[in-house]
Amino acid sequence: MVNAFAGIYKGKRILLTGHTGFKGGWMSLWLKSLGAQVTGFSLPPPDGPNFFGTLPLDCFEKSVFGDLRDSTAVDRIVSECGADVVFHLAAQPLVGVSYREPVSTFMTNAIGTIHLLEALRKACSPAAVVIVTSDKCYRNNDDGRPFRESDPLGGKDVYSMSKAVTELIANSWHTSFFSQAPELGPIATGRAGNVIGGGDYAEDRIVPDAVRAYLNGQPISLRNPLATRPWQHVLESVSGYLALGKQLIEKPDKSTCISLNFGPSAESERSVGDLLEALLSTWPGAFDVNTSAASPYSEAARLSLDPSKAKEHLGWQPVWDFSTTVAKTAEWYRLRHESSADAEALLALSLQQISDYTEDARALNIPWAN
Repeated sequence: MVNAFAGIYKGKRILLTGHTGFKGGWMSLWLKSLGAQVTGFSLPPPDGPNFFGTLPLDCFEKSVFGDLRDSTAVDRIVSECGADVVFHLAAQPLVGVSYREPVSTFMTNAIGTIHLLEALRKACSPAAVVIVTSDKCYRNNDDGRPFRESDPLGGKDVYSMSKAVTELIANSWHTSFFSQAPELGPIATGRAGNVIGGGDYAEDRIVPDAVRAYLNGQPISLRNPLATRPWQHVLESVSGYLALGKQLIEKPDKSTCISLNFGPSAESERSVGDLLEALLSTWPGAFDVNTSAASPYSEAARLSLDPSKAKEHLGWQPVWDFSTTVAKTAEWYRLRHESSADAEALLALSLQQISDYTEDARALNIPWAN
């Protein structure tokens, strides 16, 4: 495996919440390949196919199934892990679910984050803390302008509101407690766009829905073909979180709780219809598209992130363009579902994609890759 992040994660004790999820699984695999000792804390993986099921048994020092809403369980894992770095990815990540389960969504995303920060505070943990939220934390008036970190937070729906509140929680705990206590570490937040990549099977996400349409021999129902999103491969956002963690380790500035956008280039801001068309270009005839479906909830017509602050502070920038992102995503699903590949083959491909991504970042002279 190609080295990266200047070897900063080798031997580091990592607490990763959400390790059974899509992003968390890819991050776990990357951290393991970098020599980190990863402890995972999350709800059990969902039934059916999922990325977590492709990970090797030795990916984790410890894998604990628990609930962020259970403060006792969170206290225990923080105390047992003794982490050098905490990556907080665990969340209720689906807009549709938030309409059905608004209280649970808020409790997981907002109160769960409080439980984690309080556990770290009570344990006097010096760990650097990266809290992952979402591009949907911004107040969206659909004016088409890319969001900057200084833009107002907010949300018309429960999911967006819960992400905005998570940002406010991180900042208030930093200001009230962490910045004042020399024994506690720095806090930062990362905001990413719409990620795609192999191994995502969540409901109401366009690529997993397309894969399910392929498996069931049915057309995919497309609710908002003109809705524009900042599509990026999952490794783009994960590289951003890891680069941010590296900076917190090397330069633990506690004067502020920095927040950074990790979004793709403008070239990757495409409509949902464009994404499906590109997917079909790499997977011809996989499914048909039905555009007559009505959306059961309100969605913004456009989302866009300005990642220039991440470039300024970290030297971070997106690596894969839109076509490469779609091709790498299709490659993973085709191996699994056309070739009926086993977990070992899928693991090999996943590691190869991490290596390819790192090499491409190195060719662009991006600092974390060198």
